[in-house]
Amino acid sequence: QVQLVESGGSSVQPGGSLRLSCAASGFTFSSYAMNWYRRAPGKERELVATIGSAGGSTIYAHSVKGRFTISRDNAKNTMYLQMNSLKPEDTAVYYCHAPVGGGFGSWGQGTQVTVSS
Repeated sequence: QVQLVESGGSSVQPGGSLRLSCAASGFTFSSYAMNWYRRAPGKERELVATIGSAGGSTIYAHSVKGRFTISRDNAKNTMYLQMNSLKPEDTAVYYCHAPVGGGFGSWGQGTQVTVSS
């Protein structure tokens, strides 16, 4: 059974930093690219970043490029999202996604990030 558990969300001031984690289980983590998505209040879900199975290739949404860094530790079955220079528009629920489990893949429960002064 695929399980994805996000953690690390919090409330921070603009300009602050957070590191999100996604602990994966129930599948061969090192064989799959992984994704971070987010959904802001009243907006569509947005793909934030993607990382290749070995971690060597990454893709970022234009809105976060240069501020966020996606990474993974295949020995720990864990993916990360380092978020720096946070802006109020980064406020959202952040979700970990794996392209496994059929259909549109598998999702974590989400972790809330709030950027506000």
